[in-house]
Amino acid sequence: MTVLRTVATADLTSSDRARLRALLDDAFAGNFDDHDWEHTLGGLHILISVDGTLIAHGAVVQRRFLHQGRSWRCGYVEAVAVHPAHRRRGFATAVMTEAERIIDNGYALGALSASRAGRALYLTRGWHLWPGGTAVVTPTGIRRTEEDDDSTLVRPVPDGTPLNEAALLICDWRDGDVW
Repeated sequence: MTVLRTVATADLTSSDRARLRALLDDAFAGNFDDHDWEHTLGGLHILISVDGTLIAHGAVVQRRFLHQGRSWRCGYVEAVAVHPAHRRRGFATAVMTEAERIIDNGYALGALSASRAGRALYLTRGWHLWPGGTAVVTPTGIRRTEEDDDSTLVRPVPDGTPLNEAALLICDWRDGDVW
């Protein structure tokens, strides 16, 4: 039986956390570090289990973005992963359908950083590459993040508020990868 559930980080049991970290380590083939884990926590987790085994995950965490002189409450998608043995069966699509529902009903903006391998999933769902460039608010001021310009995707604002796609999108600071 396949079960999809949405759970706040605070409601994950220690067993859930251990199974989740193991899934992410397997799905990202060892390229999921402690900073990535930290970025995944604090929001809502979309978990898919098949016959009691956790096989897919995605999280939506709140971040603050600056754009055109305004602070935006952003639903940021983290750690979308499907166990290698269960890929290409629609599980990532199911995770993103729930993530988008959360973003559309709870945030002013959706964003994520996509690998080249994962980008097609998001583009086919209406996410688009941010054309205006990216930056981060660091402890010493705003710094451009050109290396992230080609991986930052946004979801159209649910209330229709237009974004200036020629302007920088500036994310809040965090340790590790900022985007």
